[in-house]
Formats: sequence, structure tokens, C-alpha cells
Amino acid sequence: MSVTTVPLRPVGKGGLWLLWIGLVALLAAGAAFAYYSTPRISFEVVKAGTGPSPTIADVVLVKYEGKLDDGTVFDANEQAPMQVAQVVPGFSEALTRMQKGGKYKISIPAKLGYGNREAGPIPANSTLHFDVELLDFRSEAEVRQMQQMMQQQQQQMQGGAPGGPAGPPPGAPQP
Repeated sequence: MSVTTVPLRPVGKGGLWLLWIGLVALLAAGAAFAYYSTPRISFEVVKAGTGPSPTIADVVLVKYEGKLDDGTVFDANEQAPMQVAQVVPGFSEALTRMQKGGKYKISIPAKLGYGNREAGPIPANSTLHFDVELLDFRSEAEVRQMQQMMQQQQQQMQGGAPGGPAGPPPGAPQP
């Protein structure tokens, strides 16, 4: 068996540039395909809000209504506190794009919602549609501090309130 060698001609500078441009175009096309084939939420600003947006570590207070494709309302709330990190990925992404006082319409594809599992009245593989108003948001640390203050106030009211476990105030008639 014999091997025949064929000499290759050197590639000119113009040819190298074309090779690089082709490689870059191929990589860009691959990135664009990955971007468009990855599920995305639909996000529409109905009324712009103001100020910064919540982060994944924040707790938000929202008014919302959630519907299925056929218009069936599966959930609604006038003032719902939520930890941004603990909601479905599509809702979390939408919350981090909102501003206080803003109103939004979002659609979350099943892959960024509950996927192929049922969740209460939500069938598997459902696209979720929401009308959301971001009422307020705070950092998780601020919320914890507020909760501690409320607990302390409740304890003070229970332990030292007139007529409470500590007894009637001084000078009050005894039963």
C-alpha cells in the first residue's frame, strides 16, 4: 500500500480573514439559535413604575391575577408577599424587571413555570398569563427586622397591657 502526498498551497492573508469571519459568523448563528430556542417570558409594561427593580434576594408585595390560555383564573391576590427567589423561574425573572408602582402583563411558558407537572388548578404543560402590579419590595433583611419588631410589640402588649396578664393598672377598682 502506498500513500500519495498532495502538497497543500499556503493560505493567503485574505483567505485567513475569510476563514475567521466564517468561524465568527458560525458561532454567532449558534448563539442566536440557542437564544431563540430557549424559552422566554413575554413581558409587557402596561404602566411604568419608578425606581430600582427588586433583586432575587428581595421580598415583593404584589397584586396579581393568573390565568390559563383559555382565560380561566387560577389564582388572584390583592396584596401577596413573595420571596423573589421562591417563585417559579419565569415569575422570578419578571419580578426582577419590574419597578415599584408599575403594572405588567407577563406570559410564562411551561418550561419556566410548572413544566410537566400539575400544580393545584394548573394543568401540566400550561402557559401562565399574569396581570401584575408591583406594590412594594424590601430586602429580606428588612423584612426580618420588621417581623422581629412586630413580635416584640406583640409581646409587650400581651405582657404589660392594662387588664392583661400583669393585672389591672394601679388604682383600678378590684373585682
